[in-house]
Amino acid sequence: MAAKVAISHRDIVDSIRKNDLAPVYLLMGEETYYIDKISEYMEQNILKPEERDFNQQIIYCTRDTDVVDIVNSAKRYPMMAEHQVVIVKEAQNLLKIDDLVPYINKPLQTTILVICYKHGSIDKRKKIVAAIEKNGVVYESTKVKDSFLPQFITDYLTRKKVAIEQNACQLLVEAIGADLSRMATELDKLIITLGPDNRKITSEHIERNIGISKDFNGFELRKAIMEKDVFKANQIINYLSDNPKVNPPQPTLAMLFNIFSNIMLAYYAPDKSTRGIMEQLDLRAEWQVKQYTDAMKKYSAMKAMLIIGKIRETDVKIKGVEKGNASDAEVMRELIFFILH
Repeated sequence: MAAKVAISHRDIVDSIRKNDLAPVYLLMGEETYYIDKISEYMEQNILKPEERDFNQQIIYCTRDTDVVDIVNSAKRYPMMAEHQVVIVKEAQNLLKIDDLVPYINKPLQTTILVICYKHGSIDKRKKIVAAIEKNGVVYESTKVKDSFLPQFITDYLTRKKVAIEQNACQLLVEAIGADLSRMATELDKLIITLGPDNRKITSEHIERNIGISKDFNGFELRKAIMEKDVFKANQIINYLSDNPKVNPPQPTLAMLFNIFSNIMLAYYAPDKSTRGIMEQLDLRAEWQVKQYTDAMKKYSAMKAMLIIGKIRETDVKIKGVEKGNASDAEVMRELIFFILH
């Protein structure tokens, strides 16, 4: 039996464009960006503007929201329209969400009920998920991997007809991480700062408008470490350590751990071709593979393993265990010295 293919946000948008509507949608997951985008699209596109006043209702749930009120709204018939739309936002606050099951088992075909359950997913063994899978659509928005972020940035900007330098793209990845809602907000801010004749975001734009140094940041430290550039790496770690409120050590430790755990994975990849290492490390571009293959010339598998141990030891020290009188900055400088020598 073939594995069931998970529905994507684009699948849902395409079905709405074709007027292929389900009576119930469950949008759930840790990544809130796509949940918001799908529900916004439904809000703006299922009904015509003149139909929305009487046939579209948005319910914001709190701990006091009664499921009976949602069911009563869903059981109304549309007025001078083919459908009515009921969008239930922040459904994770509902104390008795399973009370929706009887309605979902026999949904009104003229109602489009959209349940937005954010910051987590409903246990798929629960009756409500099975009921919606049978009579509607279940969409799960999982947290994205860091390797996906450059693609998200370039795709987002392409839709806005804006380009971005590779270094600028990596700066945003390092600074913002896998928070797609915040990433989209920062990209929109950057687009506004571009003049009508300039449709390309550079590192300078990011430094000027987001406050990330284009020379002294996690991305540049990552590059210096992988290239074993001792002078540049020490310059950057000194800058970062002198600004701990803006640059706490934990993201730097996570970045370093990612580098050397990937180097170890590359050493043990069954297929050491470019394509093989891309698959082993879940990378999306050949230039990323070259970074790792070049780093492997500078760090042996044994050295990478010792560095991973040192990173773990440093993480424990930063948390206050066996740290002595050393400052966080001194502990981080000691780690960088160990890595580079």
